Amino acid sequence: MKIAVVVRQVPDLIEPLEIAESEMELDLDGASFLVNETDDHAVEQAILLKEATGASVTVVALDFGDVDDTLYAAAAKGTDQIIKIPWEEETPPSPQAAAAMYAQVIKGIEADLVLVGTYAHDELEGVLAPLLGPALEMPYVGVIRGIQPGDDPSSIRAFKEFPGAVMAQMNVGLPAVLGILAAEQPPRYVPVSRIRAAMKSAEIEEQEVPLPAIEPALTVERMYLPEAGERAEMLEGSEEEVAQRIVQILQEKGLVK
Repeated sequence: MKIAVVVRQVPDLIEPLEIAESEMELDLDGASFLVNETDDHAVEQAILLKEATGASVTVVALDFGDVDDTLYAAAAKGTDQIIKIPWEEETPPSPQAAAAMYAQVIKGIEADLVLVGTYAHDELEGVLAPLLGPALEMPYVGVIRGIQPGDDPSSIRAFKEFPGAVMAQMNVGLPAVLGILAAEQPPRYVPVSRIRAAMKSAEIEEQEVPLPAIEPALTVERMYLPEAGERAEMLEGSEEEVAQRIVQILQEKGLVK
């Protein structure tokens, strides 16, 4: 089995994001980036399948953010091939364009199974995972929490989550694209020493892919920070004074008499 995994970089939301002077996009010059959480789970799931079946795993990523750190970490976990798509723009392509670009690379791999995170928090014009299925002319199943080898090499068992935390086991024929919400186990920790070793031994292959002429699904006219609402009232004083103020606030709002 040949497995391809799409890995993306997303802005770290711990730090505040800035809006560019054009007010039409984020200013990512000073932003910090990290691996997309569900893509990290997709890598882990691919490694688990490799350990169970002897499959080969290829990671495909756009050269954006701090992607090299993520790719070397994936190599340290046990991936077999890494392909990076050059990208010089300050912002990533739309999900529609990205799906077409990833598809061009993955078709060359002739992957039987394509794994990608179900979502990324910076996706605005759509979600990459379901767009990748049609781009590859493969069926798509999303919101997957775990994959196991099938009864024969031409299928796998996927565990799909439905609303209400209802789980369903599905037999999925290959080839297919799966949107991963979570792997069977949390992404494994990789020691820094192994990542440094991977930086010396792993080979990152660059593959040029032209940006497809795809019209954006929407046009941003203006981005702005939400207006701050009323601030919280900090209650000070003794326990009795704070308790009295709480009762007063509840009475003012008609919640107690």
